[in-house]
Amino acid sequence: MTTMPRVAVAGGSIGGLTAALTLRDIGCEVDIYERSSAKLESRGAGIAVLQETSRYLTQRMGLPLDAFCSSTSRLQFLNADGTVLHDQHHDYHFSAWNTIYRFLHTEFERIPDRYHLGSEVTSFVSDDDGVTVNFTSGDPLHVDLLVCADGIKSPARHALLPDVKSEYAGYVAWRGTVPEKDLSPETYDLLYDALTYQVLENSHILVYPIPDHDGATSPGHRLMNIVWYRNLTPNGDYEAAFTDTTGYVHDISLPPGAGRKEVLDEVRDFARAQLAPAIAEVVTSVDELFAQAVFDITVPHMAFDRVCIIGDAGSTARPHAAAGTAKAAEDGWSLAEEIERANGDVRTALPVWEARQLAVASQVAARARTVGTASQVNSTFGPDHPNLLFGLRGSGL
Repeated sequence: MTTMPRVAVAGGSIGGLTAALTLRDIGCEVDIYERSSAKLESRGAGIAVLQETSRYLTQRMGLPLDAFCSSTSRLQFLNADGTVLHDQHHDYHFSAWNTIYRFLHTEFERIPDRYHLGSEVTSFVSDDDGVTVNFTSGDPLHVDLLVCADGIKSPARHALLPDVKSEYAGYVAWRGTVPEKDLSPETYDLLYDALTYQVLENSHILVYPIPDHDGATSPGHRLMNIVWYRNLTPNGDYEAAFTDTTGYVHDISLPPGAGRKEVLDEVRDFARAQLAPAIAEVVTSVDELFAQAVFDITVPHMAFDRVCIIGDAGSTARPHAAAGTAKAAEDGWSLAEEIERANGDVRTALPVWEARQLAVASQVAARARTVGTASQVNSTFGPDHPNLLFGLRGSGL
């Protein structure tokens, strides 16, 4: 008789939830330990929904895509004067981080008392029989497998791979949303059914619709989301942009509402001067612009005896393939597949799983770097770029 492992998942975000659900579905006893004391929230974070991201919601939960996604049928590039440089048919689905998280969290909590808030993993030790996991409070836990889905600043990765460092790519993404209903009719008509790009010298911006805060996905009731990549030097410009209204310098992300007036005024003034009128309208209408630094994190290993690191904890690619949540979800799906194939033997499953997922991470990171170099360094990015289309396994795949 096959005995499936008892699993602890450190980190209850989208990657952690997907791993926990897929492992639970093959018979594992799974608990999630999330360091936050409240349910997670990521304001203003729109995501492109690839097949891997939506797979659990559609295949296992039976949800139609329009229950959690907005959709567009066109991909267009605009000139600075607002005219259309390029327009092609291409279907995309978009969602909000909060929307995906809410559905997965609700599904996981169908079995109560397995999602533990305020439970930060402080250390772990493997032995012949499993892994002992220690927390900031409460008793240690002994499990057969520890899955670390603790994000881009992963303490687990730092403990397991202390020599691995994040590498700043030289630019940041300014982000934010505005309700579609607040846009002028001309701007709405141009943008509502498209993923829209504008390319500037050493910069580019994307605009696309995502579900509203209440989950509404129908045109006219959604949010218009912007992601604007701008180069910032590592010291002066970066520090100025990531210094909040209290004087604190954030290292990776400047939260919504924390930006200083002089910094946000510069972003909006530049938008008015350089962006297509419709795109500039969206940018300048965002109430709370926020910034996220773009990093590369490459790891030589994702499996360590009975411990593994997944999602951004495992590796982080630049956002240009729109594959961050897809890779995190695929890490979880493939982990469950390999453990089931190994009849619950964690030590047999993890090396095979690691080889699969390192290969995925390597190729998506390489593709994303080509877009970053073309757009932010060489100013050669455009409609004919070979890695234009989003995808986890290749452009458009």
